[in-house]
Amino acid sequence: MSPTSTIPMSRADLAKVLFTTRLRPSDRPRPEQVRAAIDDRLHTCGGDPMIYAGLVAQEAGDHPETYAPRMRWALATVAVAYADRMLTAA
Repeated sequence: MSPTSTIPMSRADLAKVLFTTRLRPSDRPRPEQVRAAIDDRLHTCGGDPMIYAGLVAQEAGDHPETYAPRMRWALATVAVAYADRMLTAA
């Protein structure tokens, strides 16, 4: 069973996790690649949403010029990858 099937996470939480993966917009990942990358990242970091929030905040501080476009991509990509699944409100 995948981590995202057992841990209730909002679209925003999933986007933060995706933000911290190696996937990039230029990769044009398929939904199954996005879900696999998120599941792998959750498994690696123990599923703690605070870890991802901290990593995203650090990236925003280190690279503010790329933060907003990447987060928009992560939010939109998660919306597509999990369109068929119930997500809690962001």
